[in-house]
This record gives sequence, C-alpha cells and structure tokens, in this order.
Amino acid sequence: MICYNEGMKKGVMMQYFEWYLDDDATLWKKVKANAKELSEAGFSALWLPPAYKGQAGIHDVGYGVYDLYDLGEFDQKGSIPTKYGTKDEYLAAIKALHEVGIDVYADMVFNHKMGADGLEIVKVVETNAADRDEDISKPEDIEAWTYFDFKGRQGKYSDFKWDKSCFSGVDYDNRQKKTAVYRLTGGDWDENVDDENGNYDYLMGADLDFGNPEVVRELYTYGKWYLDMCKVDGFRLDALKHIDARFFKGWLKTLRDYSHKELFTVGEYWHGDIKVLLEYLEENDHCLSLFDVPLHYQFYKACNDNGNFDMGSLGQNTLVKNCPLNAVTFVENHDTQKGQALETIVTDWFKPLAYAYILLREEGYPCVFYGDYYGIKKFNTRSFKKEIDLLIKLRHKKMNGKRHDYFDHFNIVGWTFEGTDLHDGMAALINDGPMGEKMMYVGKDKKGQVYQNLFGAKDETVIDENGNGLFKVDGGNLSVYINKVDCRSF
Repeated sequence: MICYNEGMKKGVMMQYFEWYLDDDATLWKKVKANAKELSEAGFSALWLPPAYKGQAGIHDVGYGVYDLYDLGEFDQKGSIPTKYGTKDEYLAAIKALHEVGIDVYADMVFNHKMGADGLEIVKVVETNAADRDEDISKPEDIEAWTYFDFKGRQGKYSDFKWDKSCFSGVDYDNRQKKTAVYRLTGGDWDENVDDENGNYDYLMGADLDFGNPEVVRELYTYGKWYLDMCKVDGFRLDALKHIDARFFKGWLKTLRDYSHKELFTVGEYWHGDIKVLLEYLEENDHCLSLFDVPLHYQFYKACNDNGNFDMGSLGQNTLVKNCPLNAVTFVENHDTQKGQALETIVTDWFKPLAYAYILLREEGYPCVFYGDYYGIKKFNTRSFKKEIDLLIKLRHKKMNGKRHDYFDHFNIVGWTFEGTDLHDGMAALINDGPMGEKMMYVGKDKKGQVYQNLFGAKDETVIDENGNGLFKVDGGNLSVYINKVDCRSF
C-alpha cells in the first residue's frame, strides 16, 4: 500500500483562509509576515486558497475558477490581483514559509470553469437535476458560456483555448435565460464519480470532460508548470466526488515522477459514509489522503446532542480509525462554516474538545481551520488560538510513549501517554456531560508525581503506586494533565 502520510506523526497543517476574508488582496502579505510565528507555534504546513483568477476577480474566493495560469499577474475579470494578492506576493509568501520549514499545499480546482469569454451554440439534452442519468428533453441547441481564450494573458504560459469540446455539461442557456442541468450531446457524463443524483459528475459552471484527452493533457501540462513556477510541496484537491476517480492517480504519479518529490496530497471527497471513502482510496491505490468527513459529522452531532451523544463511540466508522495513514482530520472548514452550503458548525463549547481529539492523538494528519484560529470577522466569532497553540505544544512535547485509551463511558472519555525515558507523557479527558473523573494509568515510574490540569480549573492528582491517577474534568470541557514541575513552561 502506498501512503503519503508517513513521517507526519506530529505534523500539523492549517487551512490558511476562510470564506469571508476581506476582498483586499492582502492575504499573501499576511502569510509572509506571519511565517515565523506560525512555525514557532508548531505548524508544519499551510493549505493556501486557490491562487488563480476566478470569475469574480478580486472578489472570488477561488472556486469559481477562470484562468488557472493567472496567479494575480494579468488584468482579467476587473483586477490584476486575486482576492489574496499578486503572483509575486504569492511566490514571496511560499518562499517565506519554506525558509522557516513550513510546507505549502496548493488548492487545485479542476472540476469546472466559470466566467467564460464567449458564447457558443451547443447541442445538449436537459437532464433531471435529481437523476442526471434521466434525460427529460430531446436534443436541442442552446447558447452556452463555454469559450475561454484569456485575452488578458495573450497566450503567456499556455496557448490552450477551452471550447465546447472540453466540457460535458453546463447549467445555463443564455438564449432562453434558463437555468437547468444540460449534458452536451456527443458524449456522456464522466464515469467513476459519486452516485448521488444518479451521476454526480456535474456540479457547477462548465463541467470539464475528463474523457477528452486534450483536457487531460492540458491539466498534466499545467501541473508541471505550477510546480516549476511555485515550488509547492503538495496539493489539496477540490470536489473529488465529481471527477473521474482515475484522473488524479495518473496526474499525481506524473507530477511525483517529474518533481522527484513526495507531494503530499489530500482530497475533498465530501461523504459521510466511511465505506465510500475507503472504496475511493482503494481504487486509487491509496496514492492520496482524504479529509475525514465522518469524524467531522461526529463532532457536529456531539456538540448538538445535549450530552446524549455516546462519547465512547467517538471515532468509530471514521477514516482516522479505519485508514489513519490516509486521514486528514479537521473540526471545521470553509464549506462547513456559517452561511455555506455544507454548514455544519461545531459549536464553541465543543471546539476545544474536538481539537484535543485530533491534535493529541497520533493517528491522522490534523488540519486547523483559519476561522477557528483567528476568528471570523464577518460573524464576530471568537478565536481559539490560545487553546490550539497549547494543544499543538502538548502534541510536540508530551505525546510520547505508549498510549492507553479509555473510551469506556457515555460522556467522559480519555487517554494517556506513558512517556519515555527521555520525554514525559500526559493524560487527556474530554467530556460532553456533567463534571466527573476517571482513573487512568500513566506508568508505575510516575508514582508520587503530581499531575496538574492545564485547562480550566488547575486540578491536581497524585499518581499512586500502581501508576494510576484520578483525573477530573469539568462539565462540557476538556482536561490535559502533565507533571506539575513542567507546567511553568506551558
């Protein structure tokens, strides 16, 4: 089995953006300015937002992708910079991160293109939006936005022009001013996609046809260009459930062979069923990781269940449980935050518990959300930077030795690390119910040591002759105990 998550036992990435950042083209400058601070906080990688020009120019978050080669260099869609800055600022940000030992993962959006430069007459059939395998019209001509020639770029980097032959579907007939799901005739929806809505190839915009060898060839060429230009260390892949599952296996192999780099890659396959995620990984020979959507849904359910969620089952039927080397764990992201289509907000009281779960266990590669770390200005949400920084520090310094799990209670669960001869361990508890306590083992060699809680009340416990301690945790809270003599350094 090929896994690209090995060696990241204590690594932590951050998704360095949220949906509602100001449209002021300053993010790349902020990345550069904060690089050293992020490294000192313990982050090993940043997932940066799509760096190319979107259909809304400086106002586009990046997922309405227009020109993949315009990284904020050309006067297109009303601006030279993207929402995040210029190409030079982007490259300078990457350089600054590399100088402090932080890897960079670029966000790749290949499913669709938007903001076309011209209309074409296209023959289509309208399909049932709830079952895209069902045609509900005869073939007809429509006027569709399917022609992209990027006049502002004038062929620099690539002279490839996108036209109707490159797409399998659109959602708008300009002639009738009608919105629907149209499949272009002469082809079919891509295979090996999610079976939601019958066939979930089509998502939005002009849908790329991955059965067209010219499209595939251009995306391979683009990947090599991006690596040469930007020197990134890996990728976050958007909308995998809508793209032929066979494409990225070949694309990643080609780029890894070309660059002689590991190119850690995580994909967004948004599905709550662990079986679907495992099947996708198997089909791709585990050549990438996936975000652990089932775990996110467990966090969401737990925080909204008024203490009726069985915390003892936390982590069951998740990717991190079933395939930890290919799991990227997260609490929230730009799609789950308030106001987005996948809104499933993990409430404030539970967020420190969820972050403790993903940051203080070895399995999986944890991803911290920018909106949780810095707060979200639009909604005046609070920052959890203090708690997350402390958890990351504990991850690096106290997650040592053999681990013992205590997922044996409906509300209060915990785990401990015994430590090693050279490095101490810790004891952690998370609780979605009333105040309680749990006896847990930290090692017979810890007999007589005083362990103190770093979160909430500064409770203490003395380790008994059998290596056990009675660790308390407040209601709806977490506790992390370490040797009291080390508390001053935290």
